[in-house]
Amino acid sequence: MTDTPTPPNVLTIAGADSGGGAGIQADLKTFHAHGVHGLSAIAAVTSQNTRGVTAVHAVPLTHIRSQIAAVFDDFPIAAVKTGMLGNAATVRLVARELRKRKPAWLVVDPVMIATSGARLLDEDAMDALINELIPLADVLTPNLPEAEALLGHPLRTSRQLHDAGQALLELGAGGVLLKGGHARGNEVVDRYFDESGSMELRHPRLPREGHGTGCTLASAIAAGLARGQRPRSAVRRATAYVQRALKHGYRPGGGSVHVLRH
Repeated sequence: MTDTPTPPNVLTIAGADSGGGAGIQADLKTFHAHGVHGLSAIAAVTSQNTRGVTAVHAVPLTHIRSQIAAVFDDFPIAAVKTGMLGNAATVRLVARELRKRKPAWLVVDPVMIATSGARLLDEDAMDALINELIPLADVLTPNLPEAEALLGHPLRTSRQLHDAGQALLELGAGGVLLKGGHARGNEVVDRYFDESGSMELRHPRLPREGHGTGCTLASAIAAGLARGQRPRSAVRRATAYVQRALKHGYRPGGGSVHVLRH
């Protein structure tokens, strides 16, 4: 009897969503859908549902460190994805641990503000994110409000968005996926930038508000990288996956947001 091949291990370091639509919960569902084994280090615990976030509790640094150590000490980790980290101390800790552990691939989703408007990253954490974590990233996945916060100015025109991609690359990431979901228009245009240039990924804007789309996208990219895809291919496949999952999404709670059908 032949053993079933062992899937690659992918680690998410992020916040937990009690509503099950975003954060660690969305990451693990995405990993499973992509045929990789999901590992997690929980950086924060949120009280949230489909209507919004009501509380955020930061996990103590010693416990975040012990979770990261536990998984790296036992599993060969093919890729890491970071999401909501919450504060500067956690960002610095995660960056320090990843510099030491040197995973083959790192996808950084710079989670700052929830769909509901709740702030998920302290303002004083921005410097740590820019100076310590983003330079380690193979792929950085900001949405437009996050990109504006990272660069310190609004992004409105196509030219500004193109220039923003180049400016974000200069922060040190190997590639930048500038997500276009917050822009207007009948199409969503995601723009990917790396040292060889840029590409646009276009798909129809669906008439619904998704919950956990950013978490899912970054996790799908990490899973693709873990399975041997190159960054551009992983980005293309991940954006198509999120489009399908949102198209078939559903409303499990009383709020208006749709949870992705992983």
